[in-house]
Amino acid sequence: MMPRPTDPAPYLTDMPGTQPAGAAFWVRTADGLRIRVAVWRPAQPRGTVLLLPGRTEYIEKYAATAGGFRERGLATLVIDWRGQGLSERLLPERRLGHVERFADYQHDLAAALLFAHEQHLPQPWHLLAHSMGGAIGLRALMDGLAVQSCAFTGPMWGIAMPAMLHAFACALTRAASLAGLDHRRAPGTALPPYVERHAFADNTLTSDPEIYAMLRAHVAAHPELGIGGPSLRWLREALCECRGLRARPSPRVPCRVFCGEDERIIDRAAVTERMQHWPGGVLEVMAGGRHELLVERPQIRAPLLDRLATLFSGATAP
Repeated sequence: MMPRPTDPAPYLTDMPGTQPAGAAFWVRTADGLRIRVAVWRPAQPRGTVLLLPGRTEYIEKYAATAGGFRERGLATLVIDWRGQGLSERLLPERRLGHVERFADYQHDLAAALLFAHEQHLPQPWHLLAHSMGGAIGLRALMDGLAVQSCAFTGPMWGIAMPAMLHAFACALTRAASLAGLDHRRAPGTALPPYVERHAFADNTLTSDPEIYAMLRAHVAAHPELGIGGPSLRWLREALCECRGLRARPSPRVPCRVFCGEDERIIDRAAVTERMQHWPGGVLEVMAGGRHELLVERPQIRAPLLDRLATLFSGATAP
């Protein structure tokens, strides 16, 4: 049976690090939003990686990762979440990261999965989720997402902040919601993208200066890709989602989690706690790594891709 025709979407090739190019398509969510997905296929695929990016990210950022998987015989599907990348934005201020309900991201994932089925992406499927994508992916697994194995990098199962600030954020976002002000930017954040506002020396994303320069070049070449701080609504929804996930047991799916030794964005204690109770799960701390391990120095990134490919090949279960 031939795949159903799908509307092509742009894949931006005029930026460094965006090769090999993915084939990009528009898909429509159940609640009517247009989002973008992209696929990389090897000549003889032996499975598919469903790659769920983090907040502020976009498909082209993962070209090298998808290329690495393709060299290892794995197809890759990457998604632009609603409100970021080239997917439909939710507010007139395009640079403000926003979602009405965190559960809405499941609509995006469902649309991507339907596309994957229609395009006959090779089985078995495996989940790889980063940061915010880690919360979305964990929820999907808990709700029955059928994958053979899963891996997470810097998963957002908690947000790094002092306890007093966490309590203040919860109170502030509740008050903003009651006052109808939760479409405003969260205090202490800014509208320009992170890589525009921070020099390499003080960044929390990657220890690779060439990669950081590449990320800055991306948003300089295509400002439409960039988003900055989150709305109060996004922050409230994210905090509630992390709390809700914490209350549920881990699924019985082979799992590896990778965190950077210099992780400062997500709550590593929340990750450690979950992995202590994940049946057969393994947590690995990557020496010298920061938050975005998939765009780290080659000495970190290459071994990580090898570990992931081994897990996804089924050669070694955790």
